[in-house]
Amino acid sequence: MSKKYKYDVRGVSATKDDVHKAIKNLDKGLYPNAFCKILPDFTAGDEEYCNLMHADTAGTKTSLAYLYWKETGDLSVWKGIAQDALIMNLDDMACVGCIDDIVISSTIGRNRNLITGDVISKLINSTTEIAAMLKGHGINLHLAGGETADVGDIVRTIDVGITAFGRMKREDLIINDVQPGDVIVGLSSSGQATYEDTYNGGMGSNGLTSARHDVLNFQYAEKYPESFDPATPLEAVYVGAKKLTEKIEINGLPFDIGQLILSPTRTYMPVLKKIIPQLRQHINGIIHCTGGGQVKIKHFIKDRHIIKDTPFAINPLFELIQKEGGTTWKEMYQVFNMGHRLEFYLPKQYAQQIIDIASSFNIDAQIVGRVEAHEGEKVSITTPTGIETY
Repeated sequence: MSKKYKYDVRGVSATKDDVHKAIKNLDKGLYPNAFCKILPDFTAGDEEYCNLMHADTAGTKTSLAYLYWKETGDLSVWKGIAQDALIMNLDDMACVGCIDDIVISSTIGRNRNLITGDVISKLINSTTEIAAMLKGHGINLHLAGGETADVGDIVRTIDVGITAFGRMKREDLIINDVQPGDVIVGLSSSGQATYEDTYNGGMGSNGLTSARHDVLNFQYAEKYPESFDPATPLEAVYVGAKKLTEKIEINGLPFDIGQLILSPTRTYMPVLKKIIPQLRQHINGIIHCTGGGQVKIKHFIKDRHIIKDTPFAINPLFELIQKEGGTTWKEMYQVFNMGHRLEFYLPKQYAQQIIDIASSFNIDAQIVGRVEAHEGEKVSITTPTGIETY
């Protein structure tokens, strides 16, 4: 295969260089270094407030859900997809301090010949169920409907997206201003939080193209050609040895490999709802390690060296993906969250408060690194085979 990252060969990008190039001249909003774009308060014209609008999708995770559903008939995987699309918006917005009263609208594009009405019903009803769970933690979502379009000419199976809108006081915003001497507190992406129904493999909604093709067997390409881009070189398509329903043991319990990779994107909203009111003034940055994985922070620093020298141990899912695909650790850490998907930058004396609050939700948290002054922007990560720099 090409020396390029396999992720690129498969038609996707961890770094999204072309996207960043395309938008580099666009207005970056009131606070260019914010994790989400912040706009003036167009809704009421109040200079003390601001507006946020965010859009994201479940990405290619829908293709894996399609495979699993077709193989097993299990409709429940689509609830996870609804959560993936929703949380990729909510947790991004939470990184700037928006943790309540968020308006939600969905956009679903499907190939009607392949995706039944039962799937659409499951997606829509699941969004309501997730909103009810979050309401129990004091987080209010306002569901504004959306659009479901039959677009089989341009969508091979299904695409599930969410657009979210929020309004908040500017004084409550968290704008990234990472300082030398800050520690980095990471929150685990795997395990079972108190508000989750089962063990979460930690996948999130990034890196699914690689995970799907590196782990699963070529039989799925032959059986479901609609599940991948026909322009992808065949040597990069379903090159693994595993079947969707093959078991992997975690903590003495068996899990389907398909279910494990399809673990819904964990939301940290209930945790953030407690952390932010207590520590807002001490937090110098919050990063949701989505596209770009553990290197995501690089877009939000200037003249800083981010040193992640005590990361989480590799969890069973990412260990499986790396082993099956033979992917370099450098690529793994730039494509996947590798064990923690939310990180805080703040003075060390406040780190334990975050760790304790996360623990109260049965989420592991730890100091994963630190920040130093540096000419230019640099990220260093200690991996199983040494230090990788980006």
